[in-house]
Amino acid sequence: MKKIIIFVCILTLFLIVIYPTNVQALSIDEIFAGADNFLDIGGGQDGVNATIDDTTLGDTSDLLYNILLGISMIMAVIIGMVLGIKYMLATSEEKADIKQTLPAYIVSCIVVFGAFSIWKLVINIIQ
Repeated sequence: MKKIIIFVCILTLFLIVIYPTNVQALSIDEIFAGADNFLDIGGGQDGVNATIDDTTLGDTSDLLYNILLGISMIMAVIIGMVLGIKYMLATSEEKADIKQTLPAYIVSCIVVFGAFSIWKLVINIIQ
């Protein structure tokens, strides 16, 4: 164990010495100019249209919601099927191990589908 720690320390020191570091210091004026430029672009000035279309944002949110919900449902069903098949084919010791994983599976399903419910509820309240 000591050899591994010493090796990692030596490797880290070697990488620190070899890795080139370039520090670029900016003046306060350059920082504020960059911030003002960022705000100007975000504000829709300089020919940039920065307005957000509500229907496009809602459609994108719905699409993302449906895709992620579908993926999570498919994964939950597949994992449940795998656990069920393992449980049916397992010995008594293996069944005990599988029973220990079931609470984690149930809690993860509750968390995932609860998060989707909260997401949909927030979207409906905002609209």
